Amino acid sequence: MFELRLLAPEHRVEILSDALDALDALSVSVEDADADSDSERPLFGEPGLPAPSEGWQRSRISALFSTEALAREAASVLAPQEFFSDCELIGLDEVPEQDWVRLTQSQFEPVAITPTFWIVPTWHEPPAQARQTIRLDPGLAFGTGTHPTTRMCLRWIASYVKAGMPRVLDYGCGSGILAIAAAKFGALHIDAVDIDEAAVTATLLNAEANGVSLNAGLSPLAQGRYDLVLANILASPLKVLAPLLCSHLAPGGSLVLAGILERQADELKDAYAPFAELRVSDSEDGWILMEH
Repeated sequence: MFELRLLAPEHRVEILSDALDALDALSVSVEDADADSDSERPLFGEPGLPAPSEGWQRSRISALFSTEALAREAASVLAPQEFFSDCELIGLDEVPEQDWVRLTQSQFEPVAITPTFWIVPTWHEPPAQARQTIRLDPGLAFGTGTHPTTRMCLRWIASYVKAGMPRVLDYGCGSGILAIAAAKFGALHIDAVDIDEAAVTATLLNAEANGVSLNAGLSPLAQGRYDLVLANILASPLKVLAPLLCSHLAPGGSLVLAGILERQADELKDAYAPFAELRVSDSEDGWILMEH
């Protein structure tokens, strides 16, 4: 396998990527050419805000080809094109053969939620100190225990969900990790809902892999009132969902919300004030957990 590396300004990235694809590149990746320098600039905005830019000022484009001949042909075809006039060829090298599956797996280690509660990828053995585990691999749906919002929710579940809790709702279930955790800690009836069918499928598969029983479906599955309502989404949809989520909360029940930045606490308190009083109960890396 051979890698062709190019340097391109922001306005040339899309056309250059399309051209490389048409020239039989196996893959095309784009990185900030000024990363870790004084010229680096953010590409993604904060949750709920538009991105400050659609692309970096200068991008490093890497294209993989199956043979050196294809890589060199691509370089020779691109060089005389008008759109390549302000781009630059910076290298063409052979890529050593690697076990890509093993390399990818090595990036994901077991995650400690508490000293005795761990999230463990299927290719790892559970740590000796783990008394409760969820087996979960990185996949298409959000929620593998590596993000602070997920960890805070899981810590809350480990502390407060007890055997026999009657009804739990995981709204915006993603991978199903929160619903699975509730089942592991003894909740009896669990509904996990999402607007994405892929998340519903992931939740059902992950629940089966962990030997727990729960119901998963699209949002209308949520019916009636629950002793615990969990929602790990983002602040903007959480504000919109305030009436709906609170309508599902049983008297004396717990509402646990995550996906909220520290600076958004007052916004959430105001949005939920007509229905429930929220307080911050945990924080990590600029994110907070709010509960009622």
